[in-house]
Amino acid sequence: MALTTMLLNSAYLHGRCCRHKVLHPLLGPLLSNSMSKLYSSYRRPGSQPEQKPPWQNIDFSFKKGIDVLKTQLNLLKKETKDYLIGPGGRPLDQYFLEQTKVVWEFRSQEDLNKWVISSDVEIGGKSEVYLKLGRNNQAALLYGTLNTEVPRDGETKYSGYCSMRAKPPMGSFARKKYYDWSNFNSLYLRVRGDGRPWMVNIYTDPYFSHQKDDLYNYFMFTRGGPYWEEIKIPFSKFFLSSRGRVQDDQHPIWLDKISTLGFTIGDKVDGPFQLEIDFIGLLNDRAHTEEFAYETYEKNPQV
Repeated sequence: MALTTMLLNSAYLHGRCCRHKVLHPLLGPLLSNSMSKLYSSYRRPGSQPEQKPPWQNIDFSFKKGIDVLKTQLNLLKKETKDYLIGPGGRPLDQYFLEQTKVVWEFRSQEDLNKWVISSDVEIGGKSEVYLKLGRNNQAALLYGTLNTEVPRDGETKYSGYCSMRAKPPMGSFARKKYYDWSNFNSLYLRVRGDGRPWMVNIYTDPYFSHQKDDLYNYFMFTRGGPYWEEIKIPFSKFFLSSRGRVQDDQHPIWLDKISTLGFTIGDKVDGPFQLEIDFIGLLNDRAHTEEFAYETYEKNPQV
């Protein structure tokens, strides 16, 4: 009897797990707000857990479900059509001969909606960050105030950061997609800062990795003033910070598995900041032949 009960419990848990894997991608767009609360594990130190049962947060509408299903099917149809044409919906000759590409530009509120902003307020800090269109709707203006005061929760040791991060690309039925930048060797930006340093972050999801979402960084120093600054950053200059080491031949940046890109300010200086971004693009600079920009040292050298 005990063995039978154990097998039934195991089958029930396995079935529930399988149903979750099948239904969540389908219902993800419909229940995104509710499911995000279900899967969020962060809670401020000292705060009480939510007493409301998770299923009471789900707001399901049959009409809304039909609309979401139609939208996802149309998106799947477009993806299939683009796949038959070529990579990214472009013919192969255009794909292989492409030298420049604008990935993000900021001309409308719809362009801003592709990005999310965050700050240390999420961990109890006091920094403020805002994102809006710049003058004449020709750029994105990221501005706010940095505050390095540490929250008095007894656990947090550091504070004082603000960030802006692009939403990762999603396919039909909440499928995870990636940017393929393997045809390019440099990131090209047109920005106007206030003289403060920014960290450019590239998130990847490589094929073989012990750590999910490897993070590559590059410190971008803006010069300030009224003039725009065009910055070219070779991908070999990015530092693999998620593992506390530089990228090397064994840990290159996976340009065909880019999940998203972002900007972070955290220079430990209290006060206002602002950064204007005209566009973010890619460049295939044939004059740049450097494959690796950092010094490497032989491990366990033989004397």
